[in-house]
Amino acid sequence: MDIPQNIKVEAQKRIEPYDVEGFVIGKGDTESEVMIVGEAPGENEIVKGEPFIGRAGKELDKQLEILGLDRKHIYITSVVRSRPYYWTKSNKEGMRKANRKPTQKEIIAHAELLDYQIEQVAPKIIIALGNVAFKRLIGSEDKLSSVIGRVMETPVLKWRDEEGWVESEYFYKVIPLYHPAAVFYNPKIRPQLEQSLHEVKRYLDEKL
Repeated sequence: MDIPQNIKVEAQKRIEPYDVEGFVIGKGDTESEVMIVGEAPGENEIVKGEPFIGRAGKELDKQLEILGLDRKHIYITSVVRSRPYYWTKSNKEGMRKANRKPTQKEIIAHAELLDYQIEQVAPKIIIALGNVAFKRLIGSEDKLSSVIGRVMETPVLKWRDEEGWVESEYFYKVIPLYHPAAVFYNPKIRPQLEQSLHEVKRYLDEKL
């Protein structure tokens, strides 16, 4: 996707004060009816400039197979395009960078970029992977576990410097799912995740 230079420059400028690195725009079919929005790139993603190519990416591929979706035919992006990190002790020697959740200020820094991509792709369905993406898109306070796999017809949030978060005029079908990496930290959610994936698959088969 060709992003206007002013939007890219502004996004990179706004994220500079924070502990982040890299810049991953997104990848996929810009005419797709399905958009996937993740949280932020990780170490592998910022090296290769592609979303979801590390361990979580392999898990996402398994989930896409259940959904009957192909990466080539969907658009994948994220809430924040730079990798948020913190310093921690290395298993070997010294310190290393570890992934962390983006802050609200970091989310706002890249908000206009995601707003633009959603408007350009104009997907029928947006799959929100994880709580960060879910709250960024619709601002819901619902627990992710209580709405997982549910189809929500709703406007999405857009950022305006003068007004803050405002709702889009257009309604999208937003489907929250667990972030693929969540099963690594909490394997007990896999049965619920797989059940929700099969439910979403039935919905996609009807609508696409």
